[in-house]
Order: sequence, then C-alpha cells, then structure tokens
Amino acid sequence: MGHRARVVLVHWNQPARLAATVAAFAASEGVDVAITVVDNDSMPEAVAAARAVEGIDWVPSGGNLGFGPGANVGLHRFLDDADDGEYVVVAPHDALPAPDCLGRVLEELDARPDAGLACADYGDGATPIIDPYFGGIPGPLTVEEGWEPAGYPHGTLLVARRSCLQDIGVFDERYFSYCEEADLGGRARAAGWDVGLVRGALVRNPELHGALPAVAYLQLRNTLLLVREQSGRYHAFVRFQLAALQLGVGLVSPSRRDPYWHVAGKVRGMLDFARGRFGPPPPDLLVHR
Repeated sequence: MGHRARVVLVHWNQPARLAATVAAFAASEGVDVAITVVDNDSMPEAVAAARAVEGIDWVPSGGNLGFGPGANVGLHRFLDDADDGEYVVVAPHDALPAPDCLGRVLEELDARPDAGLACADYGDGATPIIDPYFGGIPGPLTVEEGWEPAGYPHGTLLVARRSCLQDIGVFDERYFSYCEEADLGGRARAAGWDVGLVRGALVRNPELHGALPAVAYLQLRNTLLLVREQSGRYHAFVRFQLAALQLGVGLVSPSRRDPYWHVAGKVRGMLDFARGRFGPPPPDLLVHR
C-alpha cells in the first residue's frame, strides 16, 4: 500500500543542497510526497535559485527564525489543513534520504498507532536518548533492524503523526536551533506516545553548518534549558556546574575540549540561560571565526 506525507524542509542560503534534498525526497519509493520549503530569510540570490527548484510549495518565514521556529511555520500549515494526511516530515535543506528511507519509517508508524514521532537512521549505530543531566546524547543501539525505542527523534529526518502534534504542540521556539527535537520527544513520551528510530531507514546529512561561536552557545544554553524542562531545576543546577568545570578543564587541557569549543560562546550561553534569555543567539556570535 502506498503512503502519503507532507515534507517540510527548512532552508537558509543553500539552494544547491536544497535542490538535492528535494530530489531525494521526490524519489522516495512508495510514498506520495508534497514538499513545503520554509525559507528563513535567505539572501536574494539564494532565494532566486531556490525558487527555481521544481515541485515545491515556497513559504517565506519572514526572518531568520532558526530551525524549530522555521519548521513550525510549515507544521502549522499542515495542522490547519485536515486534508493534508496523517504524517508530516521535518528535515533541514541538506538531508539526503535513501529511496526506501521514508517508506520504511511510515510502515513502522502505520504498524504502531501509539507511535507519535519517529526518525530515520544515520547509520552511526547510535540511539538518541535523554540523559537527566546531559540532555540529548547518543546511546548504544538495541535493535539491528526496524523499530527501536528512542528518547527522541533526531532532526535530520523526523516524522510526526498529526494526532501527536495536536496533542503536544509543535517545537518550543525558545530553542531556536539545537535540542528542540529532544524537547519535542520528551513531551511526546510524557504524554504517552511512543518515540522511535527506524534502523535501516538511512539518511545522510553531509556536515554541520553554522558559525562555531553560535553553535557552542546554542548547544550549551539549550542543553541547560532541556535538562531543566525535562528533569527539573536541581539537575539543571548540576549540569551548570559541570559545564563550568568542563570549561575550566578545557582551558587548561586543550586535548579535552569538545568539538564545539568556543569560550565566549559557552560562557555567554551559560549566562543567558541564567538570565532566561532564549531564542536566537546574539548577532555577533553568528560570525564565522
């Protein structure tokens, strides 16, 4: 039996990657896809190139909203149209699903009426879990093929059931980017929905994009927010102390720094969490350096 899905792609200044992603989703085997591209205020030349991609519904977001808020523009349109099917897919402009990827995910969801959220398989042997102190982290795989319970669906290719989103809502826009899918998965599981990863449904995501200072800022600030929302203020306090300790260790021992090491980004992320400042990162951190 064929499947049907609305695909929401969040785009920002990468029309060539967007074209490849649209082609990959359009080639999904056994799935009738309708593709909405939400553009986060790309440069005019990028908009012109992206709008030339065939087979898309183009929706300007009105600003650089970030991944979660940008995706919400498409999710709200999906939820407002009761005739738009049961499933919606969310992905960035550079997700490349294998031809059988989306069909395999939808088959697993069809077989599980209590499953509200699912994601594809990176092929890295990791399972997304939510740790009470460290937030969204990779755990070991427990299933070699098919449905694997997970703490949350990663955002490279996330599929949501309409009734689940109607129950729990869409992405929390305080996150801007990073950790918003972990928050969504945690809310879904708290509401009684099953969440999983489909082993063998492969998707690729060529590389991490973004200015290092902003990535360091968002990852730490949002992890602290996620831990507080999912596990409580005590756990967030402990995680804050651990972040300060890790910062000190990294300053003394460069070999122990994480891949997203940027002192100013991390410090400002901690301070803004303490101040309750969420949403987009400070503009000066968006510069590559």
